[in-house]
Amino acid sequence: MTSTTINPGGAPETAAGAYTLTSRLARGAAFEDGRITTRSGGSVALKLTPGATAALHALAKDDQDEAAVTAHVVAHDGETGLLRWQMLRARLEAAGLLEHAVTGPDGSTFARLVTVGRGGTTLRPAPRGPVRVSRHALLLPADGTLALRAPGSPLAVELGTAAAALLPALTTWTDPADRVPAPLLRLLATAGALAPGGPDADPEAEDRGSLQWDPLDRAFHARTRTPASAPGYGGTYPLGDRFAPEPVAAPVGDGPRVALPVPDLEEIAARDLTLTEAIERRTSVRAHDPAAPITLAQLAELLYRTVRIRSTFTGSDGQELADRPLPSGGAVHELEVYPLVTRCDGLEPGLYRYAPDRHELELVAAPGPATGALVKEARDATMMQDDPQVVLLVAARFGRVMWKYETVAYPLVLKHVGVLYQTVYLVATAMGLAVCGLGGGDTAAFAAASGRDPLLEGTVGELVLGSRPPAEPAGDAPAPTTTEGTRPSNDD
Repeated sequence: MTSTTINPGGAPETAAGAYTLTSRLARGAAFEDGRITTRSGGSVALKLTPGATAALHALAKDDQDEAAVTAHVVAHDGETGLLRWQMLRARLEAAGLLEHAVTGPDGSTFARLVTVGRGGTTLRPAPRGPVRVSRHALLLPADGTLALRAPGSPLAVELGTAAAALLPALTTWTDPADRVPAPLLRLLATAGALAPGGPDADPEAEDRGSLQWDPLDRAFHARTRTPASAPGYGGTYPLGDRFAPEPVAAPVGDGPRVALPVPDLEEIAARDLTLTEAIERRTSVRAHDPAAPITLAQLAELLYRTVRIRSTFTGSDGQELADRPLPSGGAVHELEVYPLVTRCDGLEPGLYRYAPDRHELELVAAPGPATGALVKEARDATMMQDDPQVVLLVAARFGRVMWKYETVAYPLVLKHVGVLYQTVYLVATAMGLAVCGLGGGDTAAFAAASGRDPLLEGTVGELVLGSRPPAEPAGDAPAPTTTEGTRPSNDD
């Protein structure tokens, strides 16, 4: 077998057996009694010849090169058994039950192609001509190695120290014959981590579809919208055996509590806009009436109509669930609303948490530098002349979703934020209030003001709320949405 090695000067040499492709059963799989069991608990029964049985026993123990596997098959089935073995091997690769590695001159693992989702491991040929690692590929720590992944791929290449040292040479177009062992290139190509084209025809530098995606955004999109790229997808309860589900309502805080008036829904229904009217009049308003600020009763009504908990119940999985005026995947309702008040008739300024199960406000922080930074951020984002009367900080208790859902947990949170935005917009419009959703925020600033652990509960959305100026037209033209050093507000 001929392969490539690297000499001390960095240039390659051709040497027999220097870098060898090997295979073994996929990580977590086992072979016994003619059956392969997978790490997910699945099982595949096979009709095997003695030679195939011997080959699979060897592959279940350790990495085997092609010569060793062939020897097992021929010893039991003769050379006539090789074709049948190759057909079986192709089936196992297509099912992702075999993984491949490159063994170095010293016998150590140079690199390994592994499944990180659900897909086949059939090797592609080594590319010809100039190659480069894709600008969208991500390098992540994994099991004591560095794993190179391409967005949407169910495969990753785990790199040993020597292989990882070659990556800088692949960040620009290079002739693989000059620097990189061909077996490694086969693993990288199979994982989709190499860019197509060449220096004179580079889609990643010229194609709009490639250029418009930031690598991290594309990875997030591909992972959450390509189920096969992840080991689990949906309601798999990834943390169900480690933690109990979080309660549907957050525990009562230590700060002072403000009981809120309960609005009369029948009276509201009699005076409210129709749904069609609210939708047609809905717009972002970036100014508040300084003479008549929003009242506590108005804030209470908006919160009651949008995010209160109407009832709770227990799901079949034992998780406490809720019913609210707005929908939520699996009825988990992880979103919390923190009104940051600067001017509200009947309510002292400060950062509050709305308790949706009790319809009351809890004071989280008095006005200070930390809350002031959040107010300034919202004012700058909307380009308001004065401080917004109320900023509704939307936070997520991530464990409510991540206890049950795998891969799609955070995308669900963002979908729920969009649902909340529209619900608040329509109710505020019906109430004659000014509302403007923001396109970004600072979860670190929220953590500083609230004392919340941002990995357990962090902001995922913000809306500015206040009284509507009397001269504000129904369909105002939006102010510019971004300026130097500010975050965007919703532009509509």
